Amino acid sequence: MREVVRAEEGEVFDIELEESLLEANRRLAEENRALLDKFGVRAIDVMGSVGSGKTSLISRLVESLRGRYRMAYIAGDLTTTIDADLIAAHGIPVVQVNTGKECHLDANLVAKALKRLNLADLDLIFIENVGNLICPAEFPLGSHQRLVVVSVTEGPYVVLKHPYIFMEADVAVINKVDLAGHLGIDLAKLEGDLRAVNPSIKIVRTCCLTGEGIGDVIEALGL
Repeated sequence: MREVVRAEEGEVFDIELEESLLEANRRLAEENRALLDKFGVRAIDVMGSVGSGKTSLISRLVESLRGRYRMAYIAGDLTTTIDADLIAAHGIPVVQVNTGKECHLDANLVAKALKRLNLADLDLIFIENVGNLICPAEFPLGSHQRLVVVSVTEGPYVVLKHPYIFMEADVAVINKVDLAGHLGIDLAKLEGDLRAVNPSIKIVRTCCLTGEGIGDVIEALGL
């Protein structure tokens, strides 16, 4: 099953002119959380740059958690359904959210997506945000946890250059660690940068291509 939600041109969400955009989003995020809690559904917001491995990570998690949780997936992307189609192949409910020109999901669009799902039949929802390390940080969606995927291919300074998204995250996944040596990336230094930005963040090293570290991600998320 794959549903599609499309943002209208220029839509983040409808608000009164006097309202703060971020305050309105926070209020809607709280409503999303309350709805999820009402049905006992846990939601995880998966953030990261384009090509960091968000979809690959979610695919591995769905494979590993099949049979333990009734899962669904909300895919945020500008226009395509490529990621949604990949996860839908696992046989779980999928809702595609096409944001148009918007560079992140917001609580309103997630609320629309949640209406397309039968929450009574679910335990766990993975929400894949639009590929971006800047905008999603300021827009909570109502999820219970926020995870950021960072690939070693993004260079040694990615955390220091984009600290705010890591400040808001519960878990950081350093992906494509098999390439670290080839690219001259010091994984210990990258982890040190993460802890400097967010001392309480949980850090996991993965290679989604082989499945390395997926069990550690599951443990870090408490699943």
